[in-house]
Amino acid sequence: MATDSSASAETAVTAPGDPRNPGEAGGRPERLRRGITGPLLYFFILGDVLGAGIYALMGVLAGEVGGILWAPLLLALVLALLTAGSYAELVTKYPRAGGAAVFAQRAFRTPIVSFLVGFSMLAAGVTSAAGLAIAFAGDYFRTFVGLPTVPVAIVFLLLVGALNMRGIRESMAANVVMTIIELSGLVIVVAVVALMLGGGGGDVGRVVEAPSGTGVATAILGGAIVAYYSFVGFETSANVIEEVRHPRRDYPRALFGALLTAGAVYVLVGLASSIALPADELSASSGPLLAVVAASGVGVPPWLFSLIALVAVANGALLTMIMASRLAYGMAEQGLLPGILSRVLPRRKTPWVAIDATTAVAVLLTLVGDLATLAQTVVLLLLIVFFSTNIAVLVLRRDRVAHDHFRVWSFVPVLGALSCILLLTQQEPMVWLFAAILLAVGVGLYFLARLGRRADTVG
Repeated sequence: MATDSSASAETAVTAPGDPRNPGEAGGRPERLRRGITGPLLYFFILGDVLGAGIYALMGVLAGEVGGILWAPLLLALVLALLTAGSYAELVTKYPRAGGAAVFAQRAFRTPIVSFLVGFSMLAAGVTSAAGLAIAFAGDYFRTFVGLPTVPVAIVFLLLVGALNMRGIRESMAANVVMTIIELSGLVIVVAVVALMLGGGGGDVGRVVEAPSGTGVATAILGGAIVAYYSFVGFETSANVIEEVRHPRRDYPRALFGALLTAGAVYVLVGLASSIALPADELSASSGPLLAVVAASGVGVPPWLFSLIALVAVANGALLTMIMASRLAYGMAEQGLLPGILSRVLPRRKTPWVAIDATTAVAVLLTLVGDLATLAQTVVLLLLIVFFSTNIAVLVLRRDRVAHDHFRVWSFVPVLGALSCILLLTQQEPMVWLFAAILLAVGVGLYFLARLGRRADTVG
């Protein structure tokens, strides 16, 4: 992996659209405030990757792989790093809001393909936010206050939207605090199990125990599909790139640094969970990490973990809604969604219409009672996006730009695309059906938007 320069230094300094040019991003006057530093971007990605999934993931993984929880987490990290390499090249090559939709537009030059890639990302993001809102309003919240789920979820999303509206700097500052809190919860898990081991408790032998009746390789692959969801989130950073101060320098460092940090923490948590409890007890628990802490015998109050989990969920929802609103804004800038979504508050420099629209859709989705199928569909939709991005890297190698950018080895996007195909083949037929329905709705919206623009032109 290296930096690639496609033009002379003189050309690179003066070329329109070079992010080094003051007031420009992607060939047009800069409209969003560049308030994200390298450390803030690192915490943005880390907070989105850590998210809320890990707090419930170990129970599901234990049912798949027994005690070898660390192996599918490590495999999922490797698969995520492949696609992350493609993102690092394309984001630094084309530093514009819109992410995968912008890459697809440039690579395939077919508006409907670009729209579907962007729509897949947008649908996945808004659905994830709705699911996180319902999770926030569930058992963890009821540890403190017993209120109905849906009203709490709606109020929660409105508060997230308000923070998003205030500005990217305020949202990033809140993310740093929440990321440190949710990371501390995972550190507590590892620390209390270390104390448990020191006191002669636990069973280290369980970390190599495979489930009975299943081959080790098959179990690890099945577990990796589950574990992959815990690394989803890094792709959202592509949609705030116009608000990063030094995209080419900071983005690859923050991206790979955050993924490796999350991977190391996940593997340690997996090892700690196996040592503390047998696989059947982990898989039977809806709060596996809470069960691990309780089994350690260290006096950590249960309410503390509920609070940390709430912070983790809130952080995931905030970052997801930042992504969704910036993606809607970027697609509107590309003419793939109505232009009204590209309107920006003059003082705050935030895309207020896109924020309002994505928040409203997420609120509507919270009214859907069962989001289990929607949650699985999120993964499928994102795999489609990742496949498109890996192919786009290869197609766009012939496209020269006038500034230095990160360049990944060519075999990385090839392996990244193959990994997406592998994971897609493991999805349930019902999930494919639901995703197909969503994409069909997207196609309908696309052609309606085209008819509307044509009518405006004629008028």
